Amino acid sequence: MTQLKKLKSFALVAIALLSISFVKDTKESKKINTAESSIFWIGKKITGQHSGNLSIKEGVLEFENDKLSGGKIVVDMKSLVVTDLEGDAKANLEGHLNSEDFFGVSSHETATLMLDSVTFANDTYNVVGSFTIKGITKTIDFDMTVADNVAKSSLKIDRTLFGIRYGSASFFDNLKNKAIDNLFELEVTLKL
Repeated sequence: MTQLKKLKSFALVAIALLSISFVKDTKESKKINTAESSIFWIGKKITGQHSGNLSIKEGVLEFENDKLSGGKIVVDMKSLVVTDLEGDAKANLEGHLNSEDFFGVSSHETATLMLDSVTFANDTYNVVGSFTIKGITKTIDFDMTVADNVAKSSLKIDRTLFGIRYGSASFFDNLKNKAIDNLFELEVTLKL
């Protein structure tokens, strides 16, 4: 091989390597700032609703090429508080929600959401995840936005899928005005 051909071959290899290095995938894990993140919940019943907060114990969101690609969020179920009641009514409802009738917090101190697959369209991520509550894991899907290091989502969870059937008209007859909606709502804000 002549010196000129060797030089051309070397130049082509060098250009190929340089171009590959500039299109390299970037993966990044961003830890959730638990102190600045929040979960607001709403549970409804025939005669009204109750609301409150939960805290994030720990979590991370995964990004690939600056797009959300996965993650894990661990919810501290011991942090469950009711914000729409005071005094004995507040303490009674918090105690009941922590009991085996609902979240069984003494045995299940955390709930975990794994972001298994993520697709992006129209400035919104559609997430398919594995949600574990009371040791039962179910697949859920929901939308999430991410901007300026803040991820937000509103989702509805069917509590009966996780064995939480107390007061559900789907499982008990004659509840009348004591029936509790199967769905509870979560407004989630994750600061990174």
